[in-house]
Amino acid sequence: MSHSGHCIPPTSSLPPVRSLRALTEEQISSAIRNLHSIYCPLRLPRAFRPHVEPKALLSIPPTPVDSGYASHNEDDDDDDDDDDDDDDDDSEDALASLRADDFERNFAVRWLTAFIARAEELDSLAEDTRMRLIDDAAFVLASFNDDVKRGGGDGDDDDDADDGITRSFSFPSPSGDIQVRLNDAPLSGTDHTDVGLQSWGASIVLSGLMCSSPARFGLEPAQLGPAPTIVELGAGTGLVSLMLAKLLPRLFAGRPSPTIVATDYHPAVLENLNANIVTNFPPSSSSSPPSSSSSSSPSVSSQQDDDDDDDDDDDDNNTSAPPPVQTRLLDWSDPSPALSRPPFDASSTTGSGNVRMLVAADVIYAPEHAVWLRDCAARMLASPSTGGGVFWLIATARPRSERFAPLVDAVEAAFADDAGDDNGDRARRLGILGVERLEKTRGVGRGDEGYYKLYKIGWV
Repeated sequence: MSHSGHCIPPTSSLPPVRSLRALTEEQISSAIRNLHSIYCPLRLPRAFRPHVEPKALLSIPPTPVDSGYASHNEDDDDDDDDDDDDDDDDSEDALASLRADDFERNFAVRWLTAFIARAEELDSLAEDTRMRLIDDAAFVLASFNDDVKRGGGDGDDDDDADDGITRSFSFPSPSGDIQVRLNDAPLSGTDHTDVGLQSWGASIVLSGLMCSSPARFGLEPAQLGPAPTIVELGAGTGLVSLMLAKLLPRLFAGRPSPTIVATDYHPAVLENLNANIVTNFPPSSSSSPPSSSSSSSPSVSSQQDDDDDDDDDDDDNNTSAPPPVQTRLLDWSDPSPALSRPPFDASSTTGSGNVRMLVAADVIYAPEHAVWLRDCAARMLASPSTGGGVFWLIATARPRSERFAPLVDAVEAAFADDAGDDNGDRARRLGILGVERLEKTRGVGRGDEGYYKLYKIGWV
């Protein structure tokens, strides 16, 4: 905001994110407050209230005009109230125009998203200060989502309800590029467990590796067996599941393709995940919605939107087939309710899981998550007596973060030699069969991501 308390367009007020480490706390706070005053003036988070005068939230400077002081006379006094009203109208009109400017709006969204991703680079600030700035930025970013839901903005119909940022991915594979489009929904700003609303670097890295070398991951009919089930744990935006849903029909040509199930436990994440499935596989009139799909044979609908030209190579499958990715709510700390229902209920009758492959990308955000993940995977993965299965887990190392740096060690501790079932049974447990360190690629992932560790986990 300017010294007069007026709003400044984002393109003129926001500092370069690439220079984040050179910015002071006040510079960052001022930039976020300016965005708040433009895009969410009616909802003040607690952190902003001491800094911003209420009147400043509703005004930006109109085009400069003659103040009128030199020609003022007593006869003008009766018109003062009308002039003030006109000035207020001009200010509000100018603010409305700025708020409706798509270029400025998109610039602000990109800046906020980049700032949240790279905030861990602010190592000169205390962690509680960094978290406050992240919360403030997330609050403003979430307001764009709220504005759409309230019918705000300049959209004319429901087509403008694509909240957040649409990201397009292209992964080279031996059979041609795999195209995936995702909606990264704004974080709520009030719930730190909704990180699955956005795509993180590990899922991009794992998707690229699986596409470029399917055999390396056992993504072949001979290794997976007939009509296998593949489950993504903590699927988030669903990038890995959607990539597999487009890749596997090519690899399983002439055979029933695997059942792909994307799981998460956060309702908002599942809602966004289902929307991403529809974006990539628009349903025909006879198709079931993703949330209720019970198909075991994924295929790709040939009914595409007008802007789906980049997916022409995927539209040669049956248009009447249900969505190719099922979604399920799964809580690792209490998986029994989900595992008692299809497609996981085979474990209730056979005593072992029926999943031939588990995948998970950047899903460990607390030490207990690794233990929950291990125990849940042990109940889902097919046992050696039924052909066995494999669990591919990619974890993100964030060495600059005091909070997240130890979590890679938590993964290895959970699957260590002395870890196992509560009853002490060491005859059959999940262990790490192999591990590979993957360096971060420029332009992929967030600023706090240092490198990745890819684990191959199975029965030992």
